[in-house]
Amino acid sequence: MTELRCRKTETLEGDKEEDERQNEPEEHTTRINGPAVNTEEEEEEEEEDDAGSVSTGGADDKQQKDEGEVKEEDAQHKQEESNTPESSVNRSKMSSASGFLQRLVRVFFGCLAAVACGMLYAVYLSTYHDRKFWFSTRQELEREITFQEGSGLYYYYYKHMLTAPSFERGLYEMTLDNKTVSGQTINIVERLSLYPELITSFIYRVTNSQDFVEPIYFYIGAVFGLQAVYVTALFVCSWVMSGTWVAGMLAVAWYVINRPDTTKVDHAIPLRDNWALPYFSCQVAALTGFLSNNISSATEMFCYLTMSATTFTFLLVWEHSHYVLFIQGLCLFLLDSFDLVPPRKMADIHKVYLSSLFLAYLFQFQNPTLLSSPLLSLLIGSVLARYFQQKMKMGPLVARVMKLFLHFHLVFTTGITFSYLVKKLIPVSESDFILKFLEVKFGLNTTTDFVTNFLLCQESFQTPGQDLFLRLTQASVLPFYFLVLTICLLSTLQTIYRRLSGQPMKTNVRLEDGRIGEQPEVIYHVFHTLLFGGLALLFDGMKYLWTPYVCMFTAFGVCSPDLWMTVFKWLKLKSIHPVVLSLILSTAVPTIIGFSLWREYCPRVLAELSDLPEFYDPDTVELISWIRSQAPVAAVFAGSPQLLGTVKLCSGSAVTSLPLYSDINLLRRTEDTYQVYAMRSAEDIYKILTSQKTNYVIIEESICNELSLNKGCRIKDLLDISNGHVVYDKGEMYSFSKHGRFCQEIKLNYSPYTNYFTRVFWNRSYHVYKVNSVISFQY
Repeated sequence: MTELRCRKTETLEGDKEEDERQNEPEEHTTRINGPAVNTEEEEEEEEEDDAGSVSTGGADDKQQKDEGEVKEEDAQHKQEESNTPESSVNRSKMSSASGFLQRLVRVFFGCLAAVACGMLYAVYLSTYHDRKFWFSTRQELEREITFQEGSGLYYYYYKHMLTAPSFERGLYEMTLDNKTVSGQTINIVERLSLYPELITSFIYRVTNSQDFVEPIYFYIGAVFGLQAVYVTALFVCSWVMSGTWVAGMLAVAWYVINRPDTTKVDHAIPLRDNWALPYFSCQVAALTGFLSNNISSATEMFCYLTMSATTFTFLLVWEHSHYVLFIQGLCLFLLDSFDLVPPRKMADIHKVYLSSLFLAYLFQFQNPTLLSSPLLSLLIGSVLARYFQQKMKMGPLVARVMKLFLHFHLVFTTGITFSYLVKKLIPVSESDFILKFLEVKFGLNTTTDFVTNFLLCQESFQTPGQDLFLRLTQASVLPFYFLVLTICLLSTLQTIYRRLSGQPMKTNVRLEDGRIGEQPEVIYHVFHTLLFGGLALLFDGMKYLWTPYVCMFTAFGVCSPDLWMTVFKWLKLKSIHPVVLSLILSTAVPTIIGFSLWREYCPRVLAELSDLPEFYDPDTVELISWIRSQAPVAAVFAGSPQLLGTVKLCSGSAVTSLPLYSDINLLRRTEDTYQVYAMRSAEDIYKILTSQKTNYVIIEESICNELSLNKGCRIKDLLDISNGHVVYDKGEMYSFSKHGRFCQEIKLNYSPYTNYFTRVFWNRSYHVYKVNSVISFQY
């Protein structure tokens, strides 16, 4: 009996050990349970043998009952042991399935919200455009005049492609165009980057859209559709960085509210910016996903392919795109230099840039500007410097800092040398002019050159006023932007210090870590917004590249729990659990901002759609109607570039210059045409116009009698400075010449002006003079 109790005790202790083993992982439990069960069975057999030899009578019955209870308990334990692995597997499968389903639902609703925001924005733009210009009630001529800033020139070639006998014939005529700029045969596709018009006209032809939509509506619909893609990409970018699509909705709301500072699509639809920047936005969104550490290989490949396609398209449709990509390349160069992104990903990004540049070079008819672009020079310098400094990212802090400075020196020295050699082998006319322009812009030099001063007086190249920052502050973007940027920048600097000190980069950053600066995509956007923001402080036109990403970056920050957790980690908050508080703030703050924006700006946005301002320019309509009916088909017109763009669009006549400020040769022709507003003799003006084969010259009252507080930027002032017709007295500038101002003297109808020119049309805004082919001397 004593022996039985001892064995029963051992059996119960074995059961307890088995219960403990059941709590271990499945593999460990399955491996150990087998031998333990066999040992217990042997002990039970020994107990039965001992009981048969020792016990008798009532003691045997009691012993049998005890043995029965022990066997039942053992059987239950065996059944639990056999069921435990299956139940744990089932639970893990159910949990993984539920987690996948939750992620799928979040992605579905996020994508739905992104597409809905894009479509609503496109509908809003279309409605606003129709209400602003009364577009649907206008005639074709009046619709075309609404394309302002000379942007209608691009639409002309879209019309030309549709009226050509075939797409191939239209493309051939545009590559050998002698009907646009007088006296020149140019490749207008290369000169104006007309691939958007080529693609749009091709789609219009192939889809037989002429049966149900007018060409002009198809064209502006394509632009508005791209703007929908633009805001959708901003939505996705903010969503990817913050983890919640609420950030995307907030980014789109800020973008729409600050529309005057985020896009120029309101008044100049065909501009290259409006075609190109949506592709750049998609490229930035794909790059953000590609830099992220927490993505699968399939998602990474998708981001890589998207980035490749959008980079090439961006280079193809805008002549200034390689400068924008150069700034982006500088951001990525800093990430690579500080070892904040894996070398494999940087190599892939370099492949994207190089392949896109090569393809764009071929598609743009061997454009030499791409070979001398700063982007290609930066890539060549980076590749060579990495080859010569393979151990740059090794060693103690001081050594790595010294290697880093050497790396910067090698990259920029090699890049500048490469660019210099390319420009010597392939002369680029714009290269020297850009350097002179920057020297004057930053006050390192002064000049009387008309073209340089004319560009500096353009609004896009001037320093932005305080109105920009006041508008961003009133929309609550700027205060939160500075908050988010400060936190992310400080965290990024901490990360850079840790990397230079030899600490490895964490690939899986948890919320509890409070290190938002450890995420490569966040670091990239910190550099991105700093560099583009610095340029926006110098050039007002750069705000269209900076402000949209200010909205996106700010929305990401206020909706990101990681940002608030980083702050609480610095503050060492202990009274409230920091994770819980960061989750609460990442939900409460954007909710409050969204409600305040909806309350204040929703009525304003709706009021814009309800207002019916009338845009009507009867003088321009009258001028174009006269040109269409009275001027010869082969006539050549001279005038301001903006007006000549409208003349070319509505009449198809040849012109002396184009509203294209990236071509130095066209700018020089513009300077010659503008001499009609200078203090020059009738003979001088006649020689200039006949050298350009001009038949008619258009003089605009708004330029001839321009009144402006900034006298130094009026066209006639710039011409007087360039021609040396300026006298300074006590800090004041006065114009002086032995000849009167041509645009005013010619209206008096006296000799010698009537010898060279004959007035054929005039109204309140325009005077058109025919350049006499035979000079008649009348006194």
